[in-house]
Amino acid sequence: MASHLFGRFRRPGKQPSSPSQQSPTGGNGSGGSGGNGFNGGAGSSPGGGASPAGGLMPNSPTGARVAAKPLFLCKPFVTSQLVKGSFSTIVVLPKYVDQGEWLALNVFEFFDMLNRFYGVIQEFCTPRNCPSMSAGPGLDYTWLDANKKPMRLPAPTYIEYVLQWISNRINDETLFPTKASGTTTATAATPSAMMPGASRSLTGNQSGENWVGKEGGFPQVFEQTCKGIYKQMFRVFAHIYHTHFDKILHMSLEAHFNSLFVHFIHFSRTFNLLAPGDLEPLRALIENFEEQGLFKDSSSSRPQQQQQ
Repeated sequence: MASHLFGRFRRPGKQPSSPSQQSPTGGNGSGGSGGNGFNGGAGSSPGGGASPAGGLMPNSPTGARVAAKPLFLCKPFVTSQLVKGSFSTIVVLPKYVDQGEWLALNVFEFFDMLNRFYGVIQEFCTPRNCPSMSAGPGLDYTWLDANKKPMRLPAPTYIEYVLQWISNRINDETLFPTKASGTTTATAATPSAMMPGASRSLTGNQSGENWVGKEGGFPQVFEQTCKGIYKQMFRVFAHIYHTHFDKILHMSLEAHFNSLFVHFIHFSRTFNLLAPGDLEPLRALIENFEEQGLFKDSSSSRPQQQQQ
């Protein structure tokens, strides 16, 4: 039950082994929905709980590091991008495209590109070099075990679990449907095509119940699942920036990586996929990008979201 856009998706080739007796639920002090392995977590069922994985742990072993200006905030690296100017035009919801279709397409593409970047620095991200999933001095992400107790994992193990969890969600036809249905995105009733104040009865939502992606055949938990996936991808970005950015520089990939991250954040702002607290490990970088005007006119895409 999917779109023409989503039908072109490629499935990620990386298939790391699944963890046993560990749950990706919980996060930043919030509760989780329980469950073992990768069966729990955000969007796993209509009654699913919080998004996957544990939260930041202050006073962790990484807290002993000297607080210095991160390399990714230094010039000229922080001003290195492939795209000059605002990213607004590439995040706005296209007319006649269902919002669920647009979220699904972009979530997959961000995951695919982040997976590729991690593959580039993976040989440096080892249990010895990264004994915890650090996101800056004094901040570690933790995982919840089967008893919902936070546990520190080496960064490569944590990221392996995250990539597998996301891959499982994307490949779940009940969450990210790819089979064609009678629904098309190219209709005048598509929310992104409607003018402010237009009647919503054209959407076929006679019962008054609606959700992001309904028009495109996505389940009611789809938006929450996307938020859980986005939260985990941000944590991988944070670890790479804080721990492996020197390797990104060594391979002259900083412009590519910065551009991907700006696009990722701009899309999140447009569709409200990340909570303010999630951004804390890279808030200074995001503010720097904002000062450069990379998020300029981001409000131009919001009216479409407010109509829905």
